[in-house]
Amino acid sequence: MSKRAQDTLFVGSLEKGMRVLNAFDHNHTSMGLSEIAERAGLEKSAAQRLSNTLYKIGYLDKDPETRRFTPSLKFLELANAYWWADPLVQLALPKLIELGQRFQERVNLARLDGSEIVYVVRIPTQLTRFEAMIAGRRLPALTTSSGRTMIARLSTAERKKAVKTWPLIAMTPKTTMDRAKIAASVEEAASAGYCLTHSENMLNEIAIAAPILDHDGRPIAAVQCSVSSLKWSADKVRRDIAPRLIEVANSFNPMKMR
Repeated sequence: MSKRAQDTLFVGSLEKGMRVLNAFDHNHTSMGLSEIAERAGLEKSAAQRLSNTLYKIGYLDKDPETRRFTPSLKFLELANAYWWADPLVQLALPKLIELGQRFQERVNLARLDGSEIVYVVRIPTQLTRFEAMIAGRRLPALTTSSGRTMIARLSTAERKKAVKTWPLIAMTPKTTMDRAKIAASVEEAASAGYCLTHSENMLNEIAIAAPILDHDGRPIAAVQCSVSSLKWSADKVRRDIAPRLIEVANSFNPMKMR
């Protein structure tokens, strides 16, 4: 018997409904019932009932002609509730805005969620591509400067396990898929206090991140800055941005982030 089956407080129908909502992402913004059923791992009849319920209560919109479903404005209320509930977001916003204005470059705040990072705050520039502006985007932690700099602050055993077992996805032709090289990058980040990556998730992008730690020295987030390698060299990023990034990351009071 599964742990979920043993949990008398677990509501399976609610879990299935959330699977329908989670089926929508940047590559699947409009779907018919067959697509929803496939992506949510449901029978089509169940997908129909759940999608219709979510439509009736306002979380999905439905095109009257195509009958395809799309996320509604009510989706944003869920994100809004998270931002209000996370004290770090409120503390970080002024600091990230100041950092973005100082360097005239894109700045992000990322959280670690399992083996992925999630961008919870994004401060774009006028030249930022749309997909790099939207909070909530997930990426494999091992391919990102934010993920690696947070992994670097875990215990030695946790670091080794993460590098060995966490998934890798080639986001660009230059994404590092060699786990030994990733391990070296993580250890370098542990020593330097920041991590720098080049073209791992976007070509010609240099990304640099420093970890935000709680009162026990555990990583809870990362401040990250992305620049174009056509404008910046890695040495210049290390010299000009790294010290300020570390300063900002270290400026958070752990007691206020609970």
